Amino acid sequence: MLKKPVPRRGLNSVFVFLLLLCNFTLAFGEEEADATAEYSSGAKQCMTCHSEGKDRAAHEVFLTPMGISGAKDSPFAEGSHDCETCHGPSASHRKKQSDGTRLSPAISFAKGTPVAPQNEVCMACHGDGQRIHWTGSMHDQEEVACVSCHEVHAAQDPVLDKLAQQEKCFSCHPRTRAETFRASSHPLRFGEMTCTDCHNPHDGSNDFLLVRSTVNDTCYTCHAEKRGPFLWEHAPVSEDCTLCHNPHGSNHEALLKQRPPLLCQQCHSPGGHPATAYTSETAENSFQQRFLLGQSCTNCHSQVHGSNHPSGVTDLR
Repeated sequence: MLKKPVPRRGLNSVFVFLLLLCNFTLAFGEEEADATAEYSSGAKQCMTCHSEGKDRAAHEVFLTPMGISGAKDSPFAEGSHDCETCHGPSASHRKKQSDGTRLSPAISFAKGTPVAPQNEVCMACHGDGQRIHWTGSMHDQEEVACVSCHEVHAAQDPVLDKLAQQEKCFSCHPRTRAETFRASSHPLRFGEMTCTDCHNPHDGSNDFLLVRSTVNDTCYTCHAEKRGPFLWEHAPVSEDCTLCHNPHGSNHEALLKQRPPLLCQQCHSPGGHPATAYTSETAENSFQQRFLLGQSCTNCHSQVHGSNHPSGVTDLR
């Protein structure tokens, strides 16, 4: 008697599984192709319109760290999308419309475009180091775009030059520009220092975007001799340098907010010496005039930032 054949369920299951796998692979491949269909074939196509001599030349990007394809995190590294790493899929941008115009790239850095998507692209690679506290900083809250200060396609970003950087900052801070031209100021206009020596424009963790946590600590980076500690400290000095000085410039000597004795008399106001409010009208004799002429109060109290002398309680020595 012949035996009834037994169906081979295992082989049928394997066949169905392989068929489903093939269909999934084909479908995934189509989705992947659709996702990359809007990308062009590289920077060569972009350079046909953005090469040297063109209206919107961007060829110098290849002279910047961003354009060095050997760097693994460069937009032009192997496996990246070259220009479209930052500008997004822009194949449609290459095609002229019927009226002769072109669509903008997927992400445009032109003036008038939303700032948030622009900065998001930049911070995707530059969100570490000194820029780690960019989010929430004053410039972030005021929606300042990275390209408002930086020229990405330039071989040498002008903002890295001390004088050019100041011009960029002063375009938004004209009052500070005016203060730097006063009789007493830090040597910014001579290129011996620049704004970022005191301020970190990308860091919102400190007041006034300072490079250190306090005003005094920032000043001490250059004026270490004023740091102390002193045996006899002058209270406003240890509290805040800007109580007496205007850091951006003043018409009084040593960046002072007022000339002595008027500056000193703002705190030292009891009647009689040393703080009678002497003026040119009230100084009647040579003894009183010594509080106005020369170095005024500092004719005697020369150690105004503090003293380590055993008898220096009055900052005389």
